[in-house]
Amino acid sequence: MRTEQKEIRMKTVARLGARPEPHRPGVGAVLVSTWRVGTPERQGAAVEAIRTTWERRAWPTPDLLSYSVLAGTDGETLLHYSQWTGEEAYEEFVRTFRDDRNAEIDAAVPGIERVELRRYGPVHRSTVHRTAGPGKEPGIVVVVEADFDADGAAGQREEWVERVLAALADDEATAARPASGGISGNFHLSTDGGRVLNYAEWESERAHEEWLADAAPLSEAWRRVQHDPRLTGGRVRRYAPALGLSAGA
Repeated sequence: MRTEQKEIRMKTVARLGARPEPHRPGVGAVLVSTWRVGTPERQGAAVEAIRTTWERRAWPTPDLLSYSVLAGTDGETLLHYSQWTGEEAYEEFVRTFRDDRNAEIDAAVPGIERVELRRYGPVHRSTVHRTAGPGKEPGIVVVVEADFDADGAAGQREEWVERVLAALADDEATAARPASGGISGNFHLSTDGGRVLNYAEWESERAHEEWLADAAPLSEAWRRVQHDPRLTGGRVRRYAPALGLSAGA
């Protein structure tokens, strides 16, 4: 006799200020999107709308491993960082669950501009700064996006990541420009071939600003990073963890 299996729906658990775990096991795809909301007040309202919208619904699928929202220190934007078992799982979510949730969020905070959605693989390479002592907690996330010609030579993004890691190692070895407030860097490669995203954890916004403002001359290693002829663009933005969503029992 065939026994029917009852579907177990998991509840949604929300944690304010929670951070994603870049090295979570089982991640096959990372979706990163940016929303422009306009003001710090609307940032807070949008985060609250996301929390209440998701909490009143069951967790959509076990294939969504985590969903995190970070608030831009510019007071205007939100970054969404979600981890999935694979892109197919995300496509199924879009077909079945996304529109209903977005409609409720838009009703609570009208006028949200959904700027961009990019698809990435799991962490490609990562580094931990030696100056980050044990137990250091990141206060902000610095998201560095480096753009390349998607039709360019194979391996260009991987080579650029290796240049960044070499430059960071050179800084620590020579103590010429130490990232004293840096904690970690986690590099993702976009599936379309056109971008590298570094999800970098720092102790504070001030620590990152001071590192950028360091008057020490750039090393040859950093010049190779910044003046790589294969780069077509890039940007650096800072975010504070705002909301973490995950499945609960």
